[in-house]
This record gives sequence, C-alpha cells and structure tokens, in this order.
Amino acid sequence: MSAYIVAHITISDWPTYRLYEAGFMDILRQYQGEICAADDNGEILEGPAQSTRTVILRFKDKASALSWYRSGAYQQLAEHRWKASDANIVIINGLDESG
Repeated sequence: MSAYIVAHITISDWPTYRLYEAGFMDILRQYQGEICAADDNGEILEGPAQSTRTVILRFKDKASALSWYRSGAYQQLAEHRWKASDANIVIINGLDESG
C-alpha cells in the first residue's frame, strides 16, 4: 500500500532553504519516492493559513517512506530545512486497491 508524506512548510530563510532543495531529489529518488504535488500558492478552503508551501510525496509503502526520512543522507540534508523553516509533516497510508 502506498504511503504519502504531506508537509506544510513556512520558509523564513530562502537562501538556506535552497541548499535543502538542491540535494532533495537525489535522495528522494534513492528511495523510489516521487513528488506528487508542491505549491507555494495553495488556495485555503478551510481553516487558517499555516504555511507558505505544501508538498505531497508518494512512496511504495510506509517502510520505504520512513527509510527515506530516517536515512543519514536525508537527516543531514534536512538540517538546512530545519534552519530555514518551520514545518508540520505527517505520513499517511494510501488506500488499498479495494478502496
């Protein structure tokens, strides 16, 4: 069953955040992850705006998603994101084929 990581990110230091972006795709691909959506201008339909960027990632399963997130390479890269932004990040299971 697919797993998704949904991140709501408020970026406060773009130059430092760009360092994070520069290394992101290489590490994501190593874990067969893909970006489903990324938007800096999402339209809020309900609730308060709490971020400037929303990102949705997809992995083949939860174990792969957690392996990516917990990997030394990603954790080292994420230091740039932690310095440059605040985020709320959640992992959720996709629906199985039967719905």
